[in-house]
Amino acid sequence: MNYKFNEGQLIQELQAYIDGTYGEHYASDKYQATDMIIDSGYGEGFCIGNIMKYAMRFGKKNGKSNQDLMKIIHYTIIALYVNNKEEQND
Repeated sequence: MNYKFNEGQLIQELQAYIDGTYGEHYASDKYQATDMIIDSGYGEGFCIGNIMKYAMRFGKKNGKSNQDLMKIIHYTIIALYVNNKEEQND
C-alpha cells in the first residue's frame, strides 16, 4: 500500500518501540505493573492519564520527541485493549 503520510514506516517504528518496552527492566517479570492496574479495574484511567501526561509534555521536557508520541500511541493501544476486554465481559 502506498500511504500518503508514511504510515507503513511509522507503524514499523511503533512496533519496534513497543517491542523495546518489553525488554526494559520493569517488563522482565511475568506481570507488569500495567497488568496489575488493569486487573484492579483502573486500566482505562491509567491509560488516559498517561496519554494526557505525554501529550502535555510533548514539546516541553524533551522537545518535540517522537518517543513521547510513541508513548501516547502505545497507551492508546493499551486503552483499546482494556476497552475491548471490558466489552467482552459485559
